Amino acid sequence: MAERTFSNVKIECVQGDITEQADMDAVVNAANAQLKSGGGVAGALHSAAGPELAKEGREHAPIKPGEAVLTRAYKLPNKLVIHCLGPVYGQDEPANKLLADCYRNALQLAENKKITSIAFPSLSTGAFGYPVNEAAPEAMKAIISVAPDLSAVSHIRFVLFSESDYQVYAQALEQA
Repeated sequence: MAERTFSNVKIECVQGDITEQADMDAVVNAANAQLKSGGGVAGALHSAAGPELAKEGREHAPIKPGEAVLTRAYKLPNKLVIHCLGPVYGQDEPANKLLADCYRNALQLAENKKITSIAFPSLSTGAFGYPVNEAAPEAMKAIISVAPDLSAVSHIRFVLFSESDYQVYAQALEQA
């Protein structure tokens, strides 16, 4: 596990399963525009949460790249799910700004709901094709830039499914 603190906000990177973060108030879904189940993170979260997640998601869809919306977590061990639509690499531009907006908007929602802990996956790096080695530093930069403004959120965790993604995020955190 890699860990650092910025402005009283603990940021950590772990290798694991985003659906099994029982100590986190909220988890972030790498969503599609319709907030439906899919592959990767969205598929795993929807499968674990049950069909109610997609049903509630329909009320908020469609969302645009960079946007974040909130739903209940249903059968997940968390209170809430924050759904973020990351950019499709090479298509949604400026990709780095849209990716940073995902993290900032998710944290703003968390702050507004007085969420103290939140777990993020690696947004946009699966089916949306964002290279992990470019996405990780953007994610860290975005989170660290808003850390001084956070009063409720005090614990941010990046949950990376693969060892290689974990290594890239841990290095980005170390270099931030």
